[in-house]
Amino acid sequence: MLNVSRSGYYAWRKRPLSKRERSNQELLGMIQKVFQTSRRTYGSPRIHEYLRCRGFVCGHNRVARLMRLHKVVARASQRRYPITTQREPGAIPAPNLLKRDFSAEKPNQKWVTDITYIDTAEGWLYLASVMDLYSRKIVGWAMSDQIDSSLTASALQMARITRSPRVGLIHHSDQGRQFTSAAYRQILKAMGCQVSMSSVGNCYDNAVMESFFATLKTECVTEQYASRDEARRTIFDYIEGWYNRQRMHSALGYHSPIEFELLSGH
Repeated sequence: MLNVSRSGYYAWRKRPLSKRERSNQELLGMIQKVFQTSRRTYGSPRIHEYLRCRGFVCGHNRVARLMRLHKVVARASQRRYPITTQREPGAIPAPNLLKRDFSAEKPNQKWVTDITYIDTAEGWLYLASVMDLYSRKIVGWAMSDQIDSSLTASALQMARITRSPRVGLIHHSDQGRQFTSAAYRQILKAMGCQVSMSSVGNCYDNAVMESFFATLKTECVTEQYASRDEARRTIFDYIEGWYNRQRMHSALGYHSPIEFELLSGH
């Protein structure tokens, strides 16, 4: 059917793999190892950068082709979601001091914070996170089955204790009641923060935190958890064991947040 002779077929079977094919098999093995190490979250750009930084010479297109041929595909995100931002009637929002400038020259200069939801069979679990824009590190976080000011206050207090920021730190959030409450604003005042808030319904004003939550939903929260306790354990491991310490961040020259701070001397 294929117009191949019997002798030609068996000669092909016995022929050793070409140098290129052996190289592809070696590269595929490394790709699969990095992919598993990344918890099945890295796509071809990060895997290529990971290999390049460790001295393995290969092109991005080659990595992408081998991943496509062998179905090495990163996780997709979930879609179901509740409403997390509700304004407090009569609350006076702070001006937007950040103005979508997500750069920072040093740690504890600009923090952003927000709340997201985690789907469990027992109901929603809410996650409040505080990020330092200098290194994209999550410096404070808290989880609860209640979406209230005590949730956001717990995350902020964690950040305050672990980072000890100086007076003048810009703290940016949306206008949700969890951030405009008297209790939360009192903590910000005690810290000497400059309070900044996004305009109404504009996710781009806090795009970096939105990006972190999207990454979390793609790489970690990919399906409904059986319980809130299971979700808490998994998310704790993701933030402290993976994201802050190991995950390569393109905005940081493909370093992890902690690695970036160490390399920059902070």
